[in-house]
Amino acid sequence: MKKVTVKHLTNKFKLGIFWGESILKDKYITVKDISRPALELAGYDAYYPKKRIQVLGKTELTFLASLDRAVQKERFKNLLLESVPCIILTRGFKPTNDMLDLAAKSQIPILGTDRTTTDFIALSTDLLDRDLAPTKTIHGVLVDIYGVGVLIKGQSGIGKSETALELIKRGHRLVSDDAVELRGIRERAIVGAAPKVLEHLLEIRGVGLINVVSLFGTGCVRSQKTVDLVINLEHWDEKKSYERLGLDRHFFTVLGVDIEMHTIPVAPGRNLAIIMEIAAMNHRAKKLGTNTPEDFTNNLNALIKGDEK
Repeated sequence: MKKVTVKHLTNKFKLGIFWGESILKDKYITVKDISRPALELAGYDAYYPKKRIQVLGKTELTFLASLDRAVQKERFKNLLLESVPCIILTRGFKPTNDMLDLAAKSQIPILGTDRTTTDFIALSTDLLDRDLAPTKTIHGVLVDIYGVGVLIKGQSGIGKSETALELIKRGHRLVSDDAVELRGIRERAIVGAAPKVLEHLLEIRGVGLINVVSLFGTGCVRSQKTVDLVINLEHWDEKKSYERLGLDRHFFTVLGVDIEMHTIPVAPGRNLAIIMEIAAMNHRAKKLGTNTPEDFTNNLNALIKGDEK
């Protein structure tokens, strides 16, 4: 299970520390969702999400302050379960002495931010989405072609990096060469990036490593990109039947997400860069509602039915 320390969150957003500075590095966040307790403060805690960060804003703290002091202490104490990573107060609110005493007894950090509750939840959710996302590193090249993230796969030496170089020369952008770090994020999407040691580097056999930024400029790279399409390169097999019309759909599954995949046979004389540009444009056209293979099939069927009549 991936986890993030409360100290990391504190440093990232420069949170104020009301109590628990010495234990921040020992408190872990394992769930990306954020809780804003409401029913729990009203006394109903049957479904309290105790593994989440608990955020208290103006509404929650004002309601809590309206209660009798003994009830306040009881309701706040019920939030301080052992598995709760931390309590965060927004909008510059400060904890009461009772809150601090209860937090110390329960060993739950209390932190604060001047941000609004909505802004802080949005920012922290985005951070945790990235840091807690399932990851996998695979062999391949990731390129941004016309805004479409294309992951190029294939056996070593088949020409993935050389194709990426040609695409860069044609104005497209490199994300990663040789190894691609993939992360599963919201809405079943996969985002790819380069490992730190390989950022902006491209390996060309016979030449060696080149720095794409140094040779082509910063406009030819990007730090990450959603993987929209997978191109699998393989040596041309005369005995194999390759897709002609594009009616059959194939997918590459990674981290539980199915991504559309085309298998492109490699043979002398084939311009792989142009083929990938066309594949990317065709993929984007399909997203906009234009499906040429289906249109062709429908038109052909209509023509055949017309002849039969």
